Amino acid sequence: MDANLSMIYISALFLLQASSILAQPTVFDIRKYGGAPNGDLTSSLERAWEVACASTSASKVFVPKSTYNLRQIELNDPCKAPIELHIEGNIVAPENPNQFNGDSQWLRFGYIDSFTLSGGATFDGQGSIAWNKNNCAKTWNCKKLSMNFGFSFMKNSVIRHITSKNSKHFHVNVLGCHNITFNEFSIEAPADSLNTDGIHIGRSTKVKILNSNIGTGDDCISLGDGSRQVSVENVTCGPGHGISVGSLGKYENEEPVEGFIVKNCTFKNTDNGVRIKTWPGTSINIPVSGLRFENLVMINVTNPIIIDQEYCPWNQCSKQTPSKVKISRVSFKNIRGTSTTKKGIILICSSSVPCEKVKLTNINLKFNGTPAIATCKNIKPQVFGNVPTCTP
Repeated sequence: MDANLSMIYISALFLLQASSILAQPTVFDIRKYGGAPNGDLTSSLERAWEVACASTSASKVFVPKSTYNLRQIELNDPCKAPIELHIEGNIVAPENPNQFNGDSQWLRFGYIDSFTLSGGATFDGQGSIAWNKNNCAKTWNCKKLSMNFGFSFMKNSVIRHITSKNSKHFHVNVLGCHNITFNEFSIEAPADSLNTDGIHIGRSTKVKILNSNIGTGDDCISLGDGSRQVSVENVTCGPGHGISVGSLGKYENEEPVEGFIVKNCTFKNTDNGVRIKTWPGTSINIPVSGLRFENLVMINVTNPIIIDQEYCPWNQCSKQTPSKVKISRVSFKNIRGTSTTKKGIILICSSSVPCEKVKLTNINLKFNGTPAIATCKNIKPQVFGNVPTCTP
């Protein structure tokens, strides 16, 4: 190598190393802001966040490994540069539900672009004392309990290597977000933790849930109205109520749901596998389309595949008027495993707006060692490969 080429190589290497150094975020350690092991993290985290959020270059708020108490907190505002909250410790919520402001989240993040939550921390909502006080599944007039996490109007954000444990209500609520990813995200709660949906998504686009384990007392993942381009891959669900679209059609001004993919997932001992549910007895008319459920394994699942357009728990509605929600372009493909009921496939569509363009491809579900059956209403599915015959 001649002298000129050597100088060019050395200069390029120097610039590469310099740019790498410059790209490292500025670290804001909560210990510099009064944070101490086994203490209350709230005030120190608020102070560190305020300074980091005002930084014009990338920043990282760092919480070292230990156990901390944390009161209800809201971290938001448009930060001036990408920001990461890296927590290695275990974070514990107040046990008393009355120490929270109604149904607000324990940790609420909002209006941030380029946010990362990481570090391997476990957030313990200490919800067991609250679960028997939660009767919202039976009545609309109920006292709301706090969720562990709320992500509202976030953009280009990542939540990775984090555990949500024993939330008092839903574990995670995603609202109005764009391009947000959950990766290696764990949810831990027993099957009897009432109304503790894992991740609920509403009015958001480009949401990804990847390589995660979700066990809880309600839906592992639930999709509310206005959700578009949502993908769930390599997720294990159980215990819980499965992965659900809906319920939909209950409230005025609901928005369409389009583009939902559930792929390469496993369901263990869940009440449902993949489910679409809409309310009858209302006049809400929205389309639900472009849904794909493929390469799924069911292990002792009560209802592996279900469309329920007569969803009316605890008689909160009238089934005399059919659902107005239009379901179309839905694919169930390569789904196998065991059902704990004979009816492994239940497709109950609306008599007012029957389901259209629903495909069933290679469905192999067993009940007590014999093939499960399919029951259908107001639908004529397109069948490909090995699929049980659909009967009324």
